[in-house]
Amino acid sequence: MSRNYQSRKRVLVTGGAGFLGSHLIDRLLDRGDEVVCVDNLFTGAKRNIDHLHGNPRFEFLRHDVCFPLYVEVDEIYNLACPASPIHYQYDPVQTTKTSVIGAINMLGLAKRLKCKVFQASTSEVYGDPHVHPQKEDYWGNVNPIGIRSCYDEGKRCAETLFFDYHRQMNLDVKVVRIFNTYGPRMHPADGRVVSNFIMQALKGEPITLYGDGSQTRSFCFVDDLIEGFLRLMDSEPGFAGPVNIGNPNEFTIRELAELVIELTGSSSTLDYRPLPQDDPMQRKPDISLAQSKLGWEPTVQLREGLQRTIDYFREFAA
Repeated sequence: MSRNYQSRKRVLVTGGAGFLGSHLIDRLLDRGDEVVCVDNLFTGAKRNIDHLHGNPRFEFLRHDVCFPLYVEVDEIYNLACPASPIHYQYDPVQTTKTSVIGAINMLGLAKRLKCKVFQASTSEVYGDPHVHPQKEDYWGNVNPIGIRSCYDEGKRCAETLFFDYHRQMNLDVKVVRIFNTYGPRMHPADGRVVSNFIMQALKGEPITLYGDGSQTRSFCFVDDLIEGFLRLMDSEPGFAGPVNIGNPNEFTIRELAELVIELTGSSSTLDYRPLPQDDPMQRKPDISLAQSKLGWEPTVQLREGLQRTIDYFREFAA
């Protein structure tokens, strides 16, 4: 439903040229809000927001959230951070700085403006979990000095900051923990399992599986995820989360590879490699909190979502 002028909000989205950020901006604009998109384009891409530049309610600022930002907005969504292992391990120090200093800067802005601020956290805060499925009250099993720590611990520290600002400054914060998400506008070379498998299958290359392919993931289509974001941001004041948003249907990595081969009609074979350090064996959200507090659950099943994602990726594999 589109907002009228009186109810229109001016919304800041950091990381807005990224995969998730660009989809979020589409939804905000569709409902009538004004959007300030901030991105330094390290992993974001202008092509994700090219279709928005004629929209008078859209504004793009090339900016790094590690530096203070002075804008006037009604709400803040903080999505800025490289989110795939290839990208966040490329410059791990910068990844941690983006998570921690970026959170400090966005929280400071929200405090000055007295506005709600949303933090895109991650299921990686659970590490390689000893509890399955993962509920929000599970503290996690994270290696603080491994090659993934820049992302895992950066996001954990950002959550700490958000909840300390909430308790100490009475700031209205909303924290979501994102589980594996896929869909159009994923970076074709981001190293994530869905994009990897689709690109390899479309090119007829062997599909790379790490370990024996028995590790599990739960895959949420991007449209479902964004709906969860909006419902959390619009939830009752004082409900800060964290809230798991993801699809609880669990698949082995091998099952995913076989489904991608089927849907692409590919002749690709499976190529098994050693398992990377600290790669979790299981990942599945318990979404009972999102169901009860937000009335949210995913609606797009893996087969349908993969087909829509494959259709997007065909131009990159041509």
